Amino acid sequence: MTILTSTTPDTDIFTERESEVRSYSRSWPTVFTSAKGSWLRTEDGRDYLDFFAGAGALNYGHNNPVLKRALIDYLDSDGITHGLDMHTAAKRRFLETFDALVLAPRRLDYKVQFPGPTGTNAVEAALKLARKVTGRESVVNFTNAFHGMTLGSLSVTGNSMKRAGAGIPLVHSTPMPFDNYFDGETPDFHWFERVLDDSGSGINRPAAVIVETVQGEGGVNVARPEWLRALADLCSSRGILLIVDDVQMGCGRTGPFFSFEIAGITPDIVTLSKSIGGYGLPMALTLFKPELDVWSPGEHNGTFRGNNPAFVTATAALEQYWADDRLQVSTAAKGRRIGEIFANLSDSFDGVSTRGRGMVQGLVFDDPGKAVKVCGLAFDEGLLAETSGPSDEVVKLLPPLTITHDELNHGLSILAEATAKVCA
Repeated sequence: MTILTSTTPDTDIFTERESEVRSYSRSWPTVFTSAKGSWLRTEDGRDYLDFFAGAGALNYGHNNPVLKRALIDYLDSDGITHGLDMHTAAKRRFLETFDALVLAPRRLDYKVQFPGPTGTNAVEAALKLARKVTGRESVVNFTNAFHGMTLGSLSVTGNSMKRAGAGIPLVHSTPMPFDNYFDGETPDFHWFERVLDDSGSGINRPAAVIVETVQGEGGVNVARPEWLRALADLCSSRGILLIVDDVQMGCGRTGPFFSFEIAGITPDIVTLSKSIGGYGLPMALTLFKPELDVWSPGEHNGTFRGNNPAFVTATAALEQYWADDRLQVSTAAKGRRIGEIFANLSDSFDGVSTRGRGMVQGLVFDDPGKAVKVCGLAFDEGLLAETSGPSDEVVKLLPPLTITHDELNHGLSILAEATAKVCA
């Protein structure tokens, strides 16, 4: 995300005491005090419509009343708040609900690991497990991928700026072209297949392949279902584990609960975080086929791997939104609405295109500076939207899935006006 040059609010303590690594606060220079649904309010009383949703951690909106009630009731009852990986009633109910509402209807037989509170914890566990199972070191990742900021996750991330922050060489990974990397001029998937089978390619057989079905941070790059199926078949035929990183695109962001459902594949390992906690509470899962559960007790752990309040809100979210298909149908309809507006803008202005799936959509500018300007103008008019892509050339939308149609149209009108001003 490109940092906009803005006047810093009267917040001296932030500039004096908070690290220079802060980023979103530079793009949105205000102090937020409260939030509800799809809106945030600042301490000076201004409301902002949220097309960012905590980078995908708030699929069900801010302070969702159903989830809030469940959390308050749990805390009022002196429920367990910290339990490492001990058995708790809250964990049991989450596992039972996750099995009944998510895994069983999709005929998925996954073991569930609680690796720690964040997405990168889930990815680290997935990479470690894949290497432990196969006895191999290398992992194949894809151009423009983003998988997290710890060293293992960073090694399979494409962004050069983020990789540079590691301070050491990032090894044991091999990048390959993501779907349509060459704009259809070269069958990029077949390059991967060729080097795997060529004894002169210098590529060691990898332990795993890790992929996002939609690359959010990488610029809303969408993998075709047929490409994902071919990738899954290739991994299966060569004894390579397939890891799908669904940290941002899972929990209904693209429509179905899992983003890979559209391709009809069953990954060996799946990572979830962000909105799995339901209420924005930290929580992450690493899912894997039972035969891959070769961990020894305590071999991978973490102090906050058992966030019981998050179990409670996660369970409430599953019961409220995944007992039927209403949210999935609504997400598809809202995604089509965003797509229509973005397609109109693409037709109206040179150097503008669009891509996305469900309620992750991107407006792509040939001139990256225009995307930054559009987000800046949108902020001035009361809308939060971020940029993504290797040059921050994409205006990326991640509204709450629970946003109303009127709110969605209001935000889209702000973006359309901002685009018209920038492209005029």
